[in-house]
Amino acid sequence: MSANPKAGRNDPCPCGSGRKYKHCCGAVAAPAPPAGGEELNRLAVMIHGGRLAEAEERLRALLEGRPSDGTLWKFLSVAQQHQGKDALPALRRAAELLADDAEAHANLGRALLELRQWQAALASLRRSLALQPRDPAVLIAAANVLRELKRSREALPLYAAALNLEPASAEALNNLGNAFLELGESADAAGAYRRALAVRPRDALIHLNLGLALAAAGERQQAVASYRRTLELDPASVAALNNLGNVLRELGERREALALYQRAVELDGRRADSLRNLGTALFELRRIADAEDAFRRALELAPDDGAAQLGLAAVLRVQGKTADAEALCEAALARDPQSAGAASMLAELRADRGRFTEALELFQAAIRADAGFSTAYCGIAQHRRMTRADGAWLQGVEALLARSPPLGQQVSLHYALGKYFDDLGEYDRAFGNYRQANELSKRFGTGYDRGKLTRRIDGIIANFARRLPADGHPGVSDSQLPVFIVGMPRSGTSLTEQILASHPQVFGAGEVRFWDDAYTALERAVAGGASLESALQETARDYLVRVSAMAAGRARLIDKMPANFLYLGLIHAAFPRARIIHMRRHPLDTCLSIYFQNFFNMGPYANDFGNLAHYYQEYLRVMAHWRALLPPAALLEVPYEELLADQEGWTRRMLEFLRLPWDPRCLDFHRTERVVITASRWQVRQKLHRGSMGRWRHYEKYLGPLRQLGEAASGG
Repeated sequence: MSANPKAGRNDPCPCGSGRKYKHCCGAVAAPAPPAGGEELNRLAVMIHGGRLAEAEERLRALLEGRPSDGTLWKFLSVAQQHQGKDALPALRRAAELLADDAEAHANLGRALLELRQWQAALASLRRSLALQPRDPAVLIAAANVLRELKRSREALPLYAAALNLEPASAEALNNLGNAFLELGESADAAGAYRRALAVRPRDALIHLNLGLALAAAGERQQAVASYRRTLELDPASVAALNNLGNVLRELGERREALALYQRAVELDGRRADSLRNLGTALFELRRIADAEDAFRRALELAPDDGAAQLGLAAVLRVQGKTADAEALCEAALARDPQSAGAASMLAELRADRGRFTEALELFQAAIRADAGFSTAYCGIAQHRRMTRADGAWLQGVEALLARSPPLGQQVSLHYALGKYFDDLGEYDRAFGNYRQANELSKRFGTGYDRGKLTRRIDGIIANFARRLPADGHPGVSDSQLPVFIVGMPRSGTSLTEQILASHPQVFGAGEVRFWDDAYTALERAVAGGASLESALQETARDYLVRVSAMAAGRARLIDKMPANFLYLGLIHAAFPRARIIHMRRHPLDTCLSIYFQNFFNMGPYANDFGNLAHYYQEYLRVMAHWRALLPPAALLEVPYEELLADQEGWTRRMLEFLRLPWDPRCLDFHRTERVVITASRWQVRQKLHRGSMGRWRHYEKYLGPLRQLGEAASGG
């Protein structure tokens, strides 16, 4: 009763049992009866014929008279294992009685391996190899155990020995690849997997493993091909769906990655990794609420999943739930003090609070934990002025870029290098890196449609074509709570909010996402037959529900969403007594600052000067329309450069506009403790200076299409 060595592990067992070989004679080698052992021959026939219970009953009867017959115990273990019974006592007894029987020790070792008793399994398998060193199956099993014990280096010679005996063993080649991959030797791993595929070209698992090795080697396009081949062979492979999604995300193909993760969750909704990946893709696509749901579902399944915790922390951060996000990061660091991701995320949260010294210490801790953690390098550059003493930082960033990291990391690192060289006054090198960051970001595939924006603004202007009454429509809200700060990004909106939020009667709510959806909803409601007045009343009620609790009794709440300049007609119609502050800055400084900033939520116009110029011109057009329609008392225009030149004068003027008394704390705005998560969070914690005025002159030769904006445009 011997196993057929030519049978593959997934082939039908040649014994005729109908089971796969790996679960039948390949799971435990059946003993060969001694010559002339007629009783044992009959037992072997029973086992091969599937008469397992009958064979077991006969063996137990024989053992009553011959309890020290190791061969009978060995046969009993085979009959029990093929029935799915606990055969370990019989296997142990056989190995004990047949001390010099390599097969008995191998059978026991395999059983212990299945039970994950690694050390005991290794001891039995090594005993078998000492007796019979040329058994490929036992060599492979022993190597597999060593890998489970995190001793992959020791497993390599055992796989090599097995392959010397059976060069076409796909199992040995695949597991050899696994060992190389665990050791970080991805090129050797890929070579082993390719040899395995030459033997089994339609093995989905080996194609999947080859994809992992190629991805680890930075060969992302080749990895994509391997994962796609895996899915051709096994469309329901959740592992392939997740890994293909991961590589596509690294290549900038976020939408296809999202679809793959969604499919993985559909196939198996109990896998935390699929939900975590889904949350990450949704977050990168700015679907914040959906991302939160995915991360929370992942954590329900795996409460200690550090990556899901940090993903949820990132979501909570952009939602303004800073304390909750910090608690998640602190819990992650308590569990794993060497977590670079947790340290870096906590650093971002500390920076949001203006605690930059703590933030920089945490970024440095992240780099000590993982010298290749790019986010920490970028965080350091963002939150202080860089100097020539930062040579080690520069070397670290250049080393990371030399490894061809994922697209998102390349973009961030080039932005960081741009900031570094700008701080040093090396403007050509700075612009080269900023340009590379912006060109790379275009590969994310979110193109800018100039015609779409123009048509949208045409529609807005058409919908609000008449001069708006100062008192608004009858019955619409008379609340003076909201204050709207609008303008182009990087025009001083965050600075102005910080100044005003330093007043004890003002709450700075940051960027409240409301009016874009509100405008669309109002259009639909009116088109559906609702009256404009009722639609406006509902809009005002919904907005106050959203923001009133934030204000906590203060007289004014600032909504600093720059792009709300699109909806000033709707805002005034819903809140005729609310005040609107429009920040204006030199157009070239504004557009260059946008181009130099790695925004999380910026529109796709930001990475191309031609698109920036178009967006800016459309902004000018719609603002000119609002100036003509809004009552003069509703809108205050604040030139950024004049605010820098006369901080107190303009601060008094803004407070008078908001009908608030003077408070000198507004002059010390940089000391105000509050959460700011915009790109200007470091700048708004510094005293006012004029260093940002005229910055465009350092880059004048590169401005190209922006020059058409001209000086006149800065005055609107």
